[in-house]
Amino acid sequence: MHAKEPVIQLEGITFRYPGADPVLKDLGFHLHRGDRIGLVAPNGSGKTTLFHVIMGLLKPSQGTIRVFGKAVQTEKEFREVRQKVGLLFQDADDQLFSPTVLEDVAFGPLNMGQSIEAAIAISKKMLSYLGLEGFEDRITIKLSGGEKRLVSLATILSMEPEVLLLDEPTGGLDETTKTRITQVLSDLKLSYVIISHEFDFLSTVTDHVYTMEDGKILSDEELHIHVHQHAHKVGRQPHRHI
Repeated sequence: MHAKEPVIQLEGITFRYPGADPVLKDLGFHLHRGDRIGLVAPNGSGKTTLFHVIMGLLKPSQGTIRVFGKAVQTEKEFREVRQKVGLLFQDADDQLFSPTVLEDVAFGPLNMGQSIEAAIAISKKMLSYLGLEGFEDRITIKLSGGEKRLVSLATILSMEPEVLLLDEPTGGLDETTKTRITQVLSDLKLSYVIISHEFDFLSTVTDHVYTMEDGKILSDEELHIHVHQHAHKVGRQPHRHI
């Protein structure tokens, strides 16, 4: 049981897109400091919408959002949230908009009032941490998918957030990049929520995995996940599990 106040607290959140049924219905969710939560649910169940509501990119029709104990509703209040909560978009092209890698990674610190020297220093530190030394002057749009994802993560970490919301951070990536992201998340001392369909990945980097159904998070029905390992006498012959 958590004695302290949640860092993110949603109560009675309802959201619908124009002309559609509600995607989120009277949703409640608490994220406490130190929590590492995975979120697995079918496409269209509201996972990404949930992240965008938390960040103030979408406005719910009802409900209360509290971040670090403070109710947030106005754009000014959500701008403060975005300095402490980092959102990794599902598509890296939605995250990166500057000509070069260094400009993209330094944008956040500069926007938060850091000096140019400090912003460059922390940007280089984060690029090095993610295995991207020497990428500072690379043209962002010419990077591979995996490189873009790592740079996107660097843009978030350079702002030194307290919470991360990661939308499919390993989706469509090669094994080398997946391994790097797994190592980074395992080492971070941050609270985070990860949307992913990859159970083996979530089993490594999260402590609890929840699902969504009918516009709600089923946080009281925790999914127990494990890596499936076994041996077969048929060796490399194709087979399937039923």
